[in-house]
Amino acid sequence: MKMVTFSGFCAGPENGDGPKGPSDGGSAAVLERQVEKTKTPPLFQVLLLNDDFTPMEFVVVVLQKFFLMDLDKATHVMLTVHREGRGVCGVYTRDVASTKVELVSNFARMHQHPLQCVMEEA
Repeated sequence: MKMVTFSGFCAGPENGDGPKGPSDGGSAAVLERQVEKTKTPPLFQVLLLNDDFTPMEFVVVVLQKFFLMDLDKATHVMLTVHREGRGVCGVYTRDVASTKVELVSNFARMHQHPLQCVMEEA
């Protein structure tokens, strides 16, 4: 996304009689075009960590509820978490990732499961 700003100087007559153009002996407005480039925000991975107590079915429910995955994708990620110790649930901006981590952690605690959800820079 590019943002364009204009900066310039518009000089008018000193006596306040109104603007005068170049043909009237006054000065003309000068505009400079400046293009500001915005940086893309850093992205963060949201990860689920494996534990020996949280049921696999609960992990699938979490993935469907908070990461909007269908059953097949949620099952695949859950098995990745189970086999490799961690699995990526999604990649988001910092605020969204932080919110998802908090929501998942609160949901797991509410259901008395020790499921851990963390975020790290992608």
